[in-house]
Amino acid sequence: MITFLGAVVLLIVGYVLYGGFVERVFGVDPNRKTPAVTNADGVDYVEMPWWRIFLIQFLNIAGLGPIFGAIMGVMYGTSAFLWIVFGTLLGGAVHDYLSGMMSVRSNGASLPELVGNELGSTVKQFMRLFSVVLMVLVGAVFVSGPAGLLAHITPKVSVLVWTIIIFIYYILATLLPIDKVIGKIYPVFGAALLFMAAGIFVMMLVNRAPIPELTEGLRNQHPGGLPIFPMMFVSIACGAISGFHATQSPLMARCIRNEKYGRRCFYGAMVAEGLVALIWAAAAASFFGSIDGLQRYVSELPATANKAAEVVNVISKEWLGVVGGLLVVLGVVVAPITSGDTALRSARLIVADFLHIGQKPMKNRLLVSTPIFVLTFIILTIDFDVLWRYFAWCNQTLSVFTLWAITVYLARRGRLYVIALLPAMFMTCVSVSYILIAPEGFGLPYWVGLSVSFVVTVCFLFAFYVWQKKRDKTCVYD
Repeated sequence: MITFLGAVVLLIVGYVLYGGFVERVFGVDPNRKTPAVTNADGVDYVEMPWWRIFLIQFLNIAGLGPIFGAIMGVMYGTSAFLWIVFGTLLGGAVHDYLSGMMSVRSNGASLPELVGNELGSTVKQFMRLFSVVLMVLVGAVFVSGPAGLLAHITPKVSVLVWTIIIFIYYILATLLPIDKVIGKIYPVFGAALLFMAAGIFVMMLVNRAPIPELTEGLRNQHPGGLPIFPMMFVSIACGAISGFHATQSPLMARCIRNEKYGRRCFYGAMVAEGLVALIWAAAAASFFGSIDGLQRYVSELPATANKAAEVVNVISKEWLGVVGGLLVVLGVVVAPITSGDTALRSARLIVADFLHIGQKPMKNRLLVSTPIFVLTFIILTIDFDVLWRYFAWCNQTLSVFTLWAITVYLARRGRLYVIALLPAMFMTCVSVSYILIAPEGFGLPYWVGLSVSFVVTVCFLFAFYVWQKKRDKTCVYD
């Protein structure tokens, strides 16, 4: 319990201290007009209070990842707690905050435009395609996952019916003005998700749950023998650092009233997600008596079962009763649904920005969105587990491009770019080694994949160093 409570305190203190430091490095200007003011269109650029943006941003980024990812990630051992805390504070929150504020400073530009502005036109074209593909993957993953959970608690309604219902909602949320659906219901659902996580937190304290301690060691406990690096760092993505988040930040960058609220809305939402991930990782590791107990329970489930969903279901019902358990499961359902719809909305905006198609007329929104809806529905036919693995890798790879773009952005302005450079290097090594080692990747021997990833990371660093030296000679900062 000491490790868990210490981790909670570290996340909160880290928000105050390191979050404030990152904010000073960026250099907010409270007197500068934001895109919500200068570009107001009543559809995507709509002013909203900071607390509403915080809850919407939190719900946008808190899909299945901080819950399912944390449950599967903690099976590697107590090292999961360290990754959630330090990955959130030094990586994920920095990534989310700076990408969000870069968008604020760039008229609410979508992620491919932000990255392309810093890394060049070739990277911009790649990012446009890669980001849209990831958004469609997210939309598909976050239809099939919630549909399965809802079918589990409503036996008379099939997965197919729930899939259709959720998809129809996605269409509405993608097309309607942001304040008509998202702006009204997301704050309620976001608050509910935080409340439900708090309920699990309280029950762990009441039951004196035997949460593993760091003093027990950081040994790899994964039953399949998968290596902690890079596998755990991809499993726990949304609960620590996630490239998907940077695609969501521009949505809120178009709604924020003042730059001074950026830390609360972007850095704060990521810390809140880290807390949710930490709670569910601790709950899963302690409910069954130990991490070994969790592994035994999971191993006894049918091969076709959504293992993380089953863990959530049994913990919720046992600790919070039938009603409380039902509310928690519904909360777990709401989180991915409200990430899936904003993913498709982001895809619409990315394509619209690329093609320079104004989004105020409904016909233009339909023109851009229809191919996206069709592609998402086709991908829904792919097995969920396969989708999730490829989504996880794409997700972390996207964070690599974003972090390197943030590094260049800060360097151009003569600011302390190391706060983005270090996580950029780390995530480069994680993403490259994963796709080389993983069974769904190239399946290379572990040390070969690790060595190649190290070389690739050094090459990226060298390229940045060469660029920086050339720029330093001019002594001109943006």
